[in-house]
Amino acid sequence: MIDLEFERVAPSHHVASDLIRELDKELAQRYPVEKIHGLHPDEMIAFPGVFLLARYDGQVIGCGAVRPLDGDLAELKRMYVVPAARRKGFARRLLEELEAVARELEVRVLRLETGVHQPESVALYEGAGYRPIAPYGEYIGNTYSLCYEKRLDP
Repeated sequence: MIDLEFERVAPSHHVASDLIRELDKELAQRYPVEKIHGLHPDEMIAFPGVFLLARYDGQVIGCGAVRPLDGDLAELKRMYVVPAARRKGFARRLLEELEAVARELEVRVLRLETGVHQPESVALYEGAGYRPIAPYGEYIGNTYSLCYEKRLDP
């Protein structure tokens, strides 16, 4: 198993904010800005979920969040691995940790949205057992959105 260290921080933490900006910049190269569904630090001062930073060998290489939605349902948000750390298994390990956080929060169903121009993300999620679902919430009607969910074992 890949040895990453995880730190829980507020999304407004300066390192988290920097990663979110990097993610938004990358997404803006793939999609119209108005079609990007982010989780911005100023919205998350009272964030009810968990935001993680992932470190490898002391360097921050990624982030992600679990945001509770309703009852035992939650959503993955802002999962990102810096370009230099991709294709090394870090995203899979980060996803596993986010799922562990979701279980800790007593989540039984974890949803996410990714985009049609992110085949690497689609491959990651489908390979981890996420199944396509109809768009939900703010993603309804967005032709760029692909939505997935996974039932988590306790």
